[in-house]
Amino acid sequence: MKTYDCIIVGGGIAGLSAAIMLGRYKHNVLVIDKMNGRSTLCRSYHNLLGWPDGVSGQTLRTLGREHAEKYGVKFLKKLAAKVEKQGKDFLIETDDRSIYKTKKLLIATGVTDRIPEVLSEIKHCLGISVYVCPDCDGYEVDGKSVIVMGAGKAGAKLALSLTYWTKDIHYVNHDGEEINAALKNELSNKNIEYIKERLTKVMRDGEWFKGVELESGRRLFADRGFLGFGGNRVHSDLAAQLGAERLENKHLVIHARTKETSVQNVWAAGDVAAHSEQAAIAMGDGIQAAIWIHKRLLEEQRT
Repeated sequence: MKTYDCIIVGGGIAGLSAAIMLGRYKHNVLVIDKMNGRSTLCRSYHNLLGWPDGVSGQTLRTLGREHAEKYGVKFLKKLAAKVEKQGKDFLIETDDRSIYKTKKLLIATGVTDRIPEVLSEIKHCLGISVYVCPDCDGYEVDGKSVIVMGAGKAGAKLALSLTYWTKDIHYVNHDGEEINAALKNELSNKNIEYIKERLTKVMRDGEWFKGVELESGRRLFADRGFLGFGGNRVHSDLAAQLGAERLENKHLVIHARTKETSVQNVWAAGDVAAHSEQAAIAMGDGIQAAIWIHKRLLEEQRT
C-alpha cells in the first residue's frame, strides 16, 4: 500500500490551498473530496482580493484543482468515512471500503449550512442575491430591501446586523422558535417587521431572488435575501474518531499558529475549525497548515 506524505480530506478553499502549497514542497499528496462542500454552492464571492466582480466557488475549485495537479497532487472523488491510527501512520477508509495510508492528515471538511427543504430553490441564488454571512456580503444589500429567512434568535440577530446597510428589512421566523421580548423590542425599534410564520415558497427569476410566499398565502417581495437558521452541521466527525478536541458546537480546536489539532500529526483548516467562516481565512489556514506539515515531515526525515 502506498503511503502518502499527506492526505487532505476536503477539496474546498482550505483543502485546495493546502494541496497547492504541499505540492510545491514536492510532497506526495492525495485529496479525498466528495465534491459537495459549501464552496460548491456559492455562486459568487464578492470580498476576495483579485476578484472585484466576484468569483464563484466552482471556479475557485476548478482553478485550484488544476493548479494543484500541476505539482502532482492527486484527487479522489469519494467520502472519507473512517480513520484509524496504525503505528505512526493513519489509515483512511472511504465509502467504497478502499483504504489509503498517510503520514500526516489534514481535515478540511468544512460545514453545511442548514437550509430547510422548502427553501431548496434558493440554492440557485446563493452568493448572487441570497447570502449567509453579513460580514462577507452585507455590502451587497446596501440600500436594498431584504428578507431574512431564519430561526429564532439567530435570524433576529442577523436581521439586526443588516441595519448597518439597509433600513428595509423583514424577518421571517420560519422555524417558530420563540424570541424573547427584549429581542422583539430591538427589532421593532429598528423598524424590522417580525413575522413568525412558516415559509412555503421561494420566488426567483433565475439567480435573482424576488421574495417568498408564507403559509398564510401572503407574499413578501424584496431585492435580496439572507439566511439565518443557525445550527449548521460541522463535519468534524472524522477527526473526532481520533480523539481530536472539539468545542460544544463541534468545531475543531486547533493551535493558532500551526493549525494542528490536539492529535499529533492531524491538522485542520477552514470552516471545520473554530474561527470566522471566511473564504480568505480558509485560504490562509490551508497554507499555514501546509507549512507546518512540511516542517514536521522535514524534522522526521532528519531523525
